Parts: sequence; structure tokens; C-alpha cells
Amino acid sequence: MTVATAAIAQTNPIRLYRIPDAMEVLGLRRTVIYELIRSGRLRSVKEGRARLIPASAIADYIALLEREAEVQA
Repeated sequence: MTVATAAIAQTNPIRLYRIPDAMEVLGLRRTVIYELIRSGRLRSVKEGRARLIPASAIADYIALLEREAEVQA
């Protein structure tokens, strides 16, 4: 578990986010979330017909953005 994943787990007990919840957490629109999933930048799982985003995937995506920002700086 990464430091970011641990921080999210401590501050928010939710482990799986529905798309609207992930949109709110990340501050992104629905189409952007689905594009990130399609491109492999944001992991997701399916339970029945529901597409869910693990809290660890959100933390990993944020860490990816931070790494990319460091490289560009």
C-alpha cells in the first residue's frame, strides 16, 4: 500500500467508488473518467453491471499525476 493509498484509507473508509463519486473526488467530468479508464490510467472493476473505482486506483492516479508534474518541472 502506497503512502497516498494509506492516507485515503485513513481519511475515508470508502473502498470502492461509483463513477459519480469518483467524479466528485477527482473533480473530473464523467467522460474524462471513462477516457482515463479506457486508456488504462485509472483502474476500475466491475461488479455485475456496476463500474467501480477502487480507492487505491484513485490514489495511484493522483500519484501518477504528481510524478508527471515532477518530470515536467
